[in-house]
Amino acid sequence: MSAAVFAFADDHAPAHRLADQLGLPLHPVHLHQFPDGESLPTVAGGFTTAILYRGLANPDSKLFSLLLAADALRRAGTARLILAAPYLPYLRQDKVFAPGQPLSRDVLGGLLGPVFDRVLTVAPHLHRTGELTPVFGGTPVDIAPVAPLLARGLCGGPPPLVVGPDSESEPWVSAVAGEIDAEALVLRKVRRGDAAVELAVPDGVSLAGRRTVLVDDICSSGATLAAAARLLHARGAASVEAVVVHALFDEAAATSLRQAGIGRVASTDSCRHPTNRIYLAGLLADALREDASA
Repeated sequence: MSAAVFAFADDHAPAHRLADQLGLPLHPVHLHQFPDGESLPTVAGGFTTAILYRGLANPDSKLFSLLLAADALRRAGTARLILAAPYLPYLRQDKVFAPGQPLSRDVLGGLLGPVFDRVLTVAPHLHRTGELTPVFGGTPVDIAPVAPLLARGLCGGPPPLVVGPDSESEPWVSAVAGEIDAEALVLRKVRRGDAAVELAVPDGVSLAGRRTVLVDDICSSGATLAAAARLLHARGAASVEAVVVHALFDEAAATSLRQAGIGRVASTDSCRHPTNRIYLAGLLADALREDASA
C-alpha cells in the first residue's frame, strides 16, 4: 500500500513539515481557475492512502475546491482518504440561536463526513457539542491534544501564571498549566456584544509583579484577549503574553492587542499568520503514523 500527503499551494509549508515528519512524499493539488470563477483541481494518482492537508481559515473560498480535490483523489485510485484540517470552521454555530439562521455545524459535518474516511483536527471550537463523529455522519473525527505544545511556548522567563479569559477556556488553562506545574487562573466574563466584554478577577487573587500568559483556542476580533490584558495590567501584572491555537485576527486586532499591553502573541500554524511560532507537524504526524504506514 502506498501513501502520500496532498496539499494546495497556500498550505505548502505546514503540509511539507507534516510530510517530512511522516516520511511521505508531498504532492501538490494543482488548482486551475476558470474565468467564471470555477475551480478545477488536479492530483497525482497511484496512492491508495491520501492525507489531504487543508487549512480552513477563510473557509468559503476553500470548501468547494476541497470537495473537488477529494473527488479527484478517489477517482485517481485512493481507497482511504484522510482530511488533516487543524482548524475546522463553522463549529461555533452549534444551534439555531435566532429564527432564520442555519445550524452551520451540521452543514459542515454533512459536507465533509461522507467524503472522507477520517478527519483529524486540533482544538475545535466546541461549546455544546461533546463529540464531532456523530455530526460527521459517523466518520471518525479525531482531536490531536495540543496542550503540551502550547505549554512549550510558555517556557523561558519566570514561572508564568496561566490565565484563561473566560470559563470556556478553563479546560485549556488547566491542561496547559498542568504540563509545566504552573498556577492557573480563569477570569469571569460577561459578554455585551460580538466585540464588547467585561471581565473580572476572582476575589482574593493577587497579580502584583506576576508574569501572566493568556491561553485561548481562538483569537478572531481580539476583544476578549485585549480586555483581559487591560484587566491584568490594572491589577498589577508585570507582563502579559498570549498563546492561542487558531490565529484568525487581522492587523487591526493585532494593533488592539499591542495597545492593550500584550507583549507577545504566539500561535500554532493551524492558520497561516505572522504570529505562528508553534508548529503542529509533529503532533499531527503522531496521530497519522498508523495510516501513513498501513
